[in-house]
Amino acid sequence: MSSESYRPGEGLHVAVIMDGNGRWAKARGLPRTVGHREGAKAVQRTVEAAVELGVDTLTLYAFSADNWQRPREEVSALMKLLETYLKKETERCIKNGVLLDVIGRRDRLDPRIVRAIERAEARTQGGRKLHLRIAVDYSAREAISAAAAAFEGSRDLSPQHFAFLLNRAIHSEPPATDVDLLVRTSGEQRLSDFLLWECAYAELYFTPQLWPDFGKEDLIESLEEYHRRERRFGQVRGKAQLAS
Repeated sequence: MSSESYRPGEGLHVAVIMDGNGRWAKARGLPRTVGHREGAKAVQRTVEAAVELGVDTLTLYAFSADNWQRPREEVSALMKLLETYLKKETERCIKNGVLLDVIGRRDRLDPRIVRAIERAEARTQGGRKLHLRIAVDYSAREAISAAAAAFEGSRDLSPQHFAFLLNRAIHSEPPATDVDLLVRTSGEQRLSDFLLWECAYAELYFTPQLWPDFGKEDLIESLEEYHRRERRFGQVRGKAQLAS
């Protein structure tokens, strides 16, 4: 379906595990760092498409807590790419009404990166068209553990309060809603420690497309598939189903 005819509606939270940069580069005989640079271009395309298509929140998995185990040169290149992205894209975010938010731990990041994050977040606070969250040094298990520690002894034992503490643990300001649609590229079919609490009722969509090749039409296709599904949240819909 063309982008002109697609209307997703409001309030959607789409999360993406951006996978396949290294394989994209390897298939072309190029260094993995080139794949990451092309992946950054796919981020730009996807953010612009999300704004145009009316997505409310977009969370992108950029760097997991486990990614620190990669070769030092690759980690360094990824961090430089993140810093460059934050500096270059802040003005574009402001122009397009995008509120930028980096979630995850910050104590293991270089102070220069943390300053770049804080500047980008402060300058894009007025964004109202899209809440863009980029997960860096992120682990859902670590986040849940941190929230659980803060939850202990609390007078409010509701899931809503726990979700509030979870968002606070990952520096998610403002807090985000639960994920409606989780997309993973490159054909892999696993969550990889990403938004485990928030994806409790998410629809999962897996595409063989490698992340550097992902674009607007791929996002549309995933959203179309999402809208073809019936979300029941554990309930039964319709009299015919109740009678069955």
